[in-house]
Amino acid sequence: MLITFVRAVVLYIIVLVVMRLMGKREIGQLQPFELAISIMIADLASIPMTETGVPITKGIIPILGLLVMHLLISVLNIKSVRAREIVCGKPRILIYRGKIDEKALIKERFTINELEERLRINNVSSIGDVEYAILETSGNITVIQKPNKRTTIPEDFNIMPDYEGIPYDLVVDGKVMEENLKKIGKNYIWLKNQVEKFGYKPEEALIVTFDGKGQIFCQKKGEEDV
Repeated sequence: MLITFVRAVVLYIIVLVVMRLMGKREIGQLQPFELAISIMIADLASIPMTETGVPITKGIIPILGLLVMHLLISVLNIKSVRAREIVCGKPRILIYRGKIDEKALIKERFTINELEERLRINNVSSIGDVEYAILETSGNITVIQKPNKRTTIPEDFNIMPDYEGIPYDLVVDGKVMEENLKKIGKNYIWLKNQVEKFGYKPEEALIVTFDGKGQIFCQKKGEEDV
């Protein structure tokens, strides 16, 4: 029992490291070769994890081999457009200038209902609102709506919003984020003075954030309201 537990922990760590080295993609964004490698890694790890008679190296070595293959294919994809098309395929336009391309649907084995479902996922309820729909190599669909159906943006009204930047977490669950303080050119003394305006210390805060406009959001641990 203990041996099985230890083997499971070791294989879990190996798989976790390998998956992290493969990059940060969601399942729906995996390329076909990445999905195939992920499935194979899971299968290879399951055998030595449950069968103590199988040497653990029988799982680790093939997993590392798949990692090497993944890295090689990734580099090849970066270096060669032709290789990228062979391994990952090419995006295909399913709706072109407002018209559905039936031949493209047949080639990609897509039904009208599936297309409508994907459009709804993109917050588009009507096919008539779509100018272009492109099936990406990851399987996701990029939707470009007709000009009169798109959401308006400040640029449409010749408005230039102020630069907002990104908010920084300065305190998370009572822990001060020193690195983020350095990024905004502040120190702990400044943080302490700011948080004390809300009636408590940084270590008592659940969350403290600082946005691009210089606004601070604070919430104390155990409080529902700011």
